[in-house]
Amino acid sequence: MNHWLMKSEPNDFSIDDLRTAPGRETHWDGVRNYQARNFMRDQMKQGDLVFFYHSNCAEPGITGIAKISREAYPDHTAFNPKDKHYDPKSDPDNPRWYMVNISYQRKLNRMIPLSKLREYSDRQLKNLTLLRRGNRLSITPVNAKEWFFILSLE
Repeated sequence: MNHWLMKSEPNDFSIDDLRTAPGRETHWDGVRNYQARNFMRDQMKQGDLVFFYHSNCAEPGITGIAKISREAYPDHTAFNPKDKHYDPKSDPDNPRWYMVNISYQRKLNRMIPLSKLREYSDRQLKNLTLLRRGNRLSITPVNAKEWFFILSLE
């Protein structure tokens, strides 16, 4: 099993939105970065666990846990000219963009803020992609040691 961190702006879609979604599941659409797309398309597997991370807010941090419930398939928003994620170069016969489905598992007992994660950036979390200077990816892998250490901060 792999572990991931997926960022979402809580004003657009929060962990509570996932919790209250029909079936507590949704598709993760609109990813328009090739590296993040490749993670979804090539490496994410059904059953992988995900840290749900709130970004671009007053206090960014990990707020919950989700699970990959459907492996990658073409992102239909890329084909819809009325959608904000439309890509005129994407072709349904040769899709450029993909999405996965995620399902709600639980909220953390307390949010783990980015500032708390940074306290361990020179030790247990020194290789965590989220903490690398200049990282702006919305989807990043988390190794097993990092996963369990982060959970211990809850």
